[in-house]
Amino acid sequence: MLLGNLKKMRVTLKTPVQYELILGEHIIPLNDLIGRQVTLCYQGEIHCIHCGRKTKKSFNQGYCYPCTQKLAECDICIVRPEKCHFAQGTCRDNEWAEMNCFIPHIVYLANTSGLKVGITRGTQIPTRWIDQGATQALPIFKTVTRFQVGLIEKALSTFVADKTNWRNMLKGNAENVDLKAEGEKLIAKANESITKITKENEVGAIIPFTETASVEISYPVLQFPQKIVSHNFDKNSEVCGVLKGIKGQYLIFDSGVINIRKFAGYMVSLA
Repeated sequence: MLLGNLKKMRVTLKTPVQYELILGEHIIPLNDLIGRQVTLCYQGEIHCIHCGRKTKKSFNQGYCYPCTQKLAECDICIVRPEKCHFAQGTCRDNEWAEMNCFIPHIVYLANTSGLKVGITRGTQIPTRWIDQGATQALPIFKTVTRFQVGLIEKALSTFVADKTNWRNMLKGNAENVDLKAEGEKLIAKANESITKITKENEVGAIIPFTETASVEISYPVLQFPQKIVSHNFDKNSEVCGVLKGIKGQYLIFDSGVINIRKFAGYMVSLA
């Protein structure tokens, strides 16, 4: 039996994607466990993934409440980058922002439960796509700051979804689409909006991708569930069953699915 605090699964883009479960100091190759009986048991303790403090409840996928109130990475502008307030001098951590927000970001199209638009730091490709369960992905814009990428995503999301239907994503792979063609149509529709918001916000250096090919991603899944039953450590401390596959940050058991990232910081045993 192995024991430790959960972190989000580590991924490597191969065919299929290779997954590793992080339990404290233990790194467990998960693809080897597919088709076998696996038991995860929550031990009743949660530790903040930033400060290590013991907490009764986690927030923002693994943080204690005090950390959510003071860390820049827990501010609203992380999920809503167009709300960046660095220029107003109210950023929680200027040094963190310089390293994480004032670097190249990518606007992309992905096929998860269907076509969606998303954003990520350039260094997070293809990890971000895999974490969302995308089977296809294509960069369409590059910006030099997170604020800029947030403005572009907001403009594009008028015409295409910016969220994944995780239940549909776990029921199977969406039908393939021509992402390049979809991207061209989307940019044409949103061109006026993009021009307006970039001008109003004095945004420059937005670079469209023109020759990039879409990335195809396959996942190690023996069988997708017909009905989604979601496991929750807060309601039932034990998750047990035959591991049928992995997609996104979800483990797919014959008894249900569990979002590993949601329970980051939870003390869990693996057997």
